[in-house]
Amino acid sequence: MQATEWDRRLVVRADGKNLVGHAGVVLLHRIADRVGLTRALAAALPRGVGPGWRDRGMALVQLACAIVLGARNVLQAEQLQQHWRPFFPRPVSDSTLWRTLEAIDGPVGARVERVRAVIRRGVWTLLALRPGGFPWISVCGRTLTNWYVLDLDATLVTCTSKKDGAAGTFKGGYGHHPLGAWLANTRECVTMLLRPGNAASNDVADHKTVLAAALRQLRCRCGRSCW
Repeated sequence: MQATEWDRRLVVRADGKNLVGHAGVVLLHRIADRVGLTRALAAALPRGVGPGWRDRGMALVQLACAIVLGARNVLQAEQLQQHWRPFFPRPVSDSTLWRTLEAIDGPVGARVERVRAVIRRGVWTLLALRPGGFPWISVCGRTLTNWYVLDLDATLVTCTSKKDGAAGTFKGGYGHHPLGAWLANTRECVTMLLRPGNAASNDVADHKTVLAAALRQLRCRCGRSCW
């Protein structure tokens, strides 16, 4: 018996009837499946137990899609999946999402990082095969082929004191102060270090940690590091 994929029942019409908002999340969800990210995450994450265990890779991908739709916590992620059933044919409960996240310890996190790097290399290969090629950065009319431009920046995320790791910020607010690295070539966030709100903006150790994690994600198509 061959299983029917979740998106095979979806159709697109241009008649202006039965309109559904946030339909763009279908592309995000489908891309994760097509490039192999969903399956690779399932292999990297611990399997569930019991007769009705859920695919942890699918749970993580659907959580990411729910966040794109505006979910601010795990409960909202569950409710959004229930509300947009055409996009989430098998909604994941908040308890399953919590178990999925709690299982990501140090070793599992390292496996997830390696999975992201492998899938990213595949996606970048597909980008390079486009007519326009890989989006290398141009400066003063000169294309910097094989150059990756990283932007490290910290940002304040306001939240209540009940959140894990929330603390007072240097601007007088309360929340978190994560430090991330973005790739200017593709405008993607390649890594993020979660930090409490009172973390320093210019902490050298944190910047070295984020930079090292970002560089581990940057591999050229030949498989070698480009740094």
